[in-house]
Amino acid sequence: MHEVFKKIKKHRVIAVLEIDSLENVTPVCETLLSSGISVIELALRTEVAQKATEQIIKNFPQIIVGLGTVLNEDQVKFAIDSGVSFAVAPGCNPKIIDLAKKNNLLFSPGICSPTDIEISLDYGCNVLKFFPAENSGGIKYLNSINNPYKHLNLNYIPLGGINISNVKKYLDSNLILAVGGSWLAPKHLINSKKWKLISSNCEEINNLIL
Repeated sequence: MHEVFKKIKKHRVIAVLEIDSLENVTPVCETLLSSGISVIELALRTEVAQKATEQIIKNFPQIIVGLGTVLNEDQVKFAIDSGVSFAVAPGCNPKIIDLAKKNNLLFSPGICSPTDIEISLDYGCNVLKFFPAENSGGIKYLNSINNPYKHLNLNYIPLGGINISNVKKYLDSNLILAVGGSWLAPKHLINSKKWKLISSNCEEINNLIL
């Protein structure tokens, strides 16, 4: 397993962020760090997402930064040039996986079927994003589709429909590298600057992990 993934596995949770305004970059990062969260996946779904990525990498070297919603070649190239530690996608696009691999970008494609898993394996991916986790059938479904591949020791990052009430059943599984937590610092809390509530969400998950 790659060293970055080993580090992420120790943390067990990835804060999934969608940032609309650059003025929120510093306070949200400071809030996460002070609350024990130091791995993020920043979704490339806003106009400022790339600039926010650059700011975080420059100003918060203690954060392991990943990019999410990486859908096209330009976004892969940005991920490479920006120096993020990893990137993930919601789906399993061979063209994108191949480009990432050729450029040594640590990449986790999104899977929700055995076919997705086998496409990912063709490109040497062994840490896969399971999306949408809950709507696909949750950890029970993941166990089922992973069963033919369990001898390969694949790891998964589930995301989608996960929250504090159901996260433990994922964390208890040895299939899970870390859980993607979009509920920790959702966009509406960031935009309304609810830093104390975000901190409370982070502390709640850390207490559960401990």
